[in-house]
Amino acid sequence: MNPWILAIGSVVVAVAELQCPGYYLIWIAAGGAITALASFAFDLSLSAQISIFIVSCSLSCIWGYFVYQRMIRSSEGNPPLNQRNLEMVGAKGVVTQALENGQGKVKLGDSVWLAEGPNLKTGTPVIVKEVRGTVVLVAKH
Repeated sequence: MNPWILAIGSVVVAVAELQCPGYYLIWIAAGGAITALASFAFDLSLSAQISIFIVSCSLSCIWGYFVYQRMIRSSEGNPPLNQRNLEMVGAKGVVTQALENGQGKVKLGDSVWLAEGPNLKTGTPVIVKEVRGTVVLVAKH
């Protein structure tokens, strides 16, 4: 097979990955590119090209799996984008407006939040147990 067909096919598959990200097409494109490079360097038979393509695609997909796993592990420590409430659970704060009848205000960091919880006096240290929209559920710390 003409090596240019493999090279162009690899580029087409790589562009398809841009349109459909996350489908591992980039690793197939890498296998095709390796096969094209080997075909340009050596005069390979069709069966040799197919064998190189299968091996290079398999190895690049396995390598891609480990790349994605490393990316997932490295992002686990980062807070979820636009989900500040998930960070707030466990945060410590202070009651700024006494919680009476289960409602009041607490200061968490540099922000004051509406709060629900047991009746507490102003200045009482609290910890966030749950977040419901713009209201934090607190308990005495």
